[in-house]
Order: sequence, then C-alpha cells, then structure tokens
Amino acid sequence: MKTNVGTPDRIFRAVLGLVIIGLGFAFQSWWGLIGIVPLFTAALGTCPAYMPFGISTCKTEPKVSK
Repeated sequence: MKTNVGTPDRIFRAVLGLVIIGLGFAFQSWWGLIGIVPLFTAALGTCPAYMPFGISTCKTEPKVSK
C-alpha cells in the first residue's frame, strides 16, 4: 500500500485518536475504542478511505519500486 497520509495529517490523526480514547475512559464508554482507527492510520501512514478517491496529503509522491 502506498503512503497517502502526510505528516500534519498523521499528527492530527494521532492526537484525535488519543482524545477519543481519553474521552471513552473519562465517560466510561466503549465508544472510545473508535479512537483506535485514527491511531492505526496515523501509525501506518495509509488511509484506506483516501484510496478510492485518489486523495493524498503527502507533499511528495512515494517512490514505487519496479
């Protein structure tokens, strides 16, 4: 899979994921588990939802090996 999430987007996703998980703990709700999704996409640098639309927030295109 190609990297399609740039650095600012990754930072935003990581912070958002931690906030959602924190709110889940604070309100003792299972909904906090949704925070795993943005953390996972931030860690991988790939967002499956971007792929069908050809969206990429990376400044440069990743190198593809032949």
